[in-house]
Amino acid sequence: MLIVLNGYPGVGKLTIGQALAPLIGGRLLDIHSVYNIAFALTAFKSEAFYETIRAVQAVADRRIRELPKDVPVILTEILTEGTAWSNECLQRLLDLGKDRGPILMVHLHCELEENKRRITGRSRIGARKPLDPAMAERNQTGGAVLVGSDWPHYLALDVTQLSAEEAAGEIAGWVGSKRTSADPIS
Repeated sequence: MLIVLNGYPGVGKLTIGQALAPLIGGRLLDIHSVYNIAFALTAFKSEAFYETIRAVQAVADRRIRELPKDVPVILTEILTEGTAWSNECLQRLLDLGKDRGPILMVHLHCELEENKRRITGRSRIGARKPLDPAMAERNQTGGAVLVGSDWPHYLALDVTQLSAEEAAGEIAGWVGSKRTSADPIS
């Protein structure tokens, strides 16, 4: 199965994913593991930027498909409605889901002030992650809508008051309930 931790920058996707992986015996592929090569070597949003990401995604997807079927894969993403790039990335996930079956979509949210605090956190410095609290405000007050809330296997989780371990525990419980009952998303 694929577990997609979808959320705006600074909500805690990577930290929660790191806590979740050992709980479910899964592998974690963080969005920045894919994007950082493009950030380091190309101009942001240039054709070379997107070509680089596609190339890294192709390698990652091949490795994901080679994993044993019983090993869950956790992906962190920022998939929003209405952009060509998000649609392309979403199609990539759906293609992976056909091979790795079912896709479990988890939307991670937190209150605006907490999001602003987290997005400026020390652990983000030097990691090529957005650090601007104004981005959190834009995302939460009229930003793009995250995809997947209408999917059959969907969980919305407010992590404002949760530690990464608590959030991971809630997700792990939900994932456990889906391990035998979930059907692949077509």
